[in-house]
Amino acid sequence: MSDQVAAAVALALICGGLGLLVPALVAWIPEPEPTTTDDTVAEQDAPVAGGVDVAGEAEEPKEPYADIARLPGLVWKATLASAAAGALVGWSVGADWDLLPLAPVVPVSVALAVVDWRTRLLPTKVIAPTYLVTIALTLVTWVVTRETDDLVRAFWGWLLAGGIFFVLWFVHPRGLGYGDVRLAGVLGIALGHLGWGELLVGVYGGFLLGGVGGGLLSLLRVVERRAFPFGPFMLVAALVGVWVGEPVLDGLVTG
Repeated sequence: MSDQVAAAVALALICGGLGLLVPALVAWIPEPEPTTTDDTVAEQDAPVAGGVDVAGEAEEPKEPYADIARLPGLVWKATLASAAAGALVGWSVGADWDLLPLAPVVPVSVALAVVDWRTRLLPTKVIAPTYLVTIALTLVTWVVTRETDDLVRAFWGWLLAGGIFFVLWFVHPRGLGYGDVRLAGVLGIALGHLGWGELLVGVYGGFLLGGVGGGLLSLLRVVERRAFPFGPFMLVAALVGVWVGEPVLDGLVTG
């Protein structure tokens, strides 16, 4: 068995096993605190009680995380998705220490995709620990490999991906949630640690998939045109970046 196949099988098993915990992770997320602009205003503006979209139309109440965790088939679907994504990552990266920071990100990304798809929220309670774990495992990888270039590139990935999304959020906060900014930072570290091609394709692909895919799903009335979740498109693009980022960049440079 080649190292590439071994890495794919190993990461599929690891991520698939962690994928079993996705419903428990979703159920663990605390509901957002009610927010108001005036103490005398009722909690009608809180995410759990509905809100107003960009056009000023009433939104549906946010689906409780506990209800999402109890969705029929979520356990096996999350496990299958995590295992498939893990296999693709393992196949693309090979038997390398670079897999260490990616292993926990895969099942967490599945959980975030499910939550964002159903609520249009990316909970800080999930992203913040993922930040810390990703940074810690990236540093552990550096301690083992002493690949300083990878560590520096991870920093640039965080700065560039997080910075781009922050600017977009700052300019048009109604068009992009701050959870997307936080997620971009995590993905920037993970993709940047792998390579510039992975970072370029992963970040740019998010906008491409979000624009084309979101527009198509809007036409099919699968999502709302003015308020579709962007996180799942970012995560799929990151996976594509891991898969084809290096050959795409090589093709651009040599072409």
